[in-house]
Amino acid sequence: MQIDPLLKALSEPTRLRIMRLLAHMELAVGELAQVLGQSQPRVSRHVKILCDAGLAQRRKEGSWVFLRTAVKEKSEPPMGAAAAQLLAIAERDDPAFSARCNEDRRQLAAIREAREASAQAYFASHAEEWDSLRQLHGADGPVESALLAAFGRQKLGALLDVGTGTGRMAELLAGKAGHVTALDKSPDMLRIARARLQSLPADKVSLLQGDFTALPFVPASFDTVLFHQVLHYAQAPGIVLTEAARVTREGGRIAVVDFAAHEREDLRERHAHARLGFADEQMETLLADAGFAPEPPVALPSDALTVKIWTARRLPAAEPFENPETQDRKTELP
Repeated sequence: MQIDPLLKALSEPTRLRIMRLLAHMELAVGELAQVLGQSQPRVSRHVKILCDAGLAQRRKEGSWVFLRTAVKEKSEPPMGAAAAQLLAIAERDDPAFSARCNEDRRQLAAIREAREASAQAYFASHAEEWDSLRQLHGADGPVESALLAAFGRQKLGALLDVGTGTGRMAELLAGKAGHVTALDKSPDMLRIARARLQSLPADKVSLLQGDFTALPFVPASFDTVLFHQVLHYAQAPGIVLTEAARVTREGGRIAVVDFAAHEREDLRERHAHARLGFADEQMETLLADAGFAPEPPVALPSDALTVKIWTARRLPAAEPFENPETQDRKTELP
């Protein structure tokens, strides 16, 4: 990292706004263009300058380009950490800049809420046929067998099935778990899951409506957390996994079953996918940043898309993490 391109990159107001947005989450260039009210080619030029200066990093996913910050307040290189700290101080102490940054985040939230509403409408309209739809991307049997093998003989303890859908995975894993909490944002999916799981003892399973970006549980509630073909719907998978880490006990396990990186743009357009799968390096970074120690992934190639199973163990937390969005919605579990 060199001082001259770094200072030049930070000398333009739009690029300062981009850096403050990226300080909170990875974003698609198209999202930045909408928030900033500028054309995508113009935003791409700003992105190039930030990347050339070492302040940001690009990642291509199908026809979309995602951008993430390359600098944090307490990380290497020191010059990048100093730049990140300066921007944070500027937002705190410069009223006009702070107001602009807050407005940018409000606009971003509105954009994402609209996309999530569209996804929810998709889930509601396809709830009854969900299992058959999912099989379009590969047979469930081999994936489920591989997941059971990845967990091995150990008991799952308190299990959280995030985005339970029709309850298929909750039903499959109930015998290995002490208690299953099946969570989904869609009431239609929960209705189907409730019918599917009604044969289980009442004290064995709980079904709850909730959002995976703000899980309604106290910290360290679960021994095992599962995301089965769910994370590709997340606009910000890093936030989702950080929430998962918050509710996972030290030494507990997480399993993410999802597609390897691919370029099936039709899944975005027809099936509400926010992400076109995940590369191993990307998933390893997401898990590590959230507070997990990643384990070697398992690949399950098929004629359609390759499915991966990524597992990891929860590292000791330096201090309890509290998400302010969940303070009024915590649920004590048995």
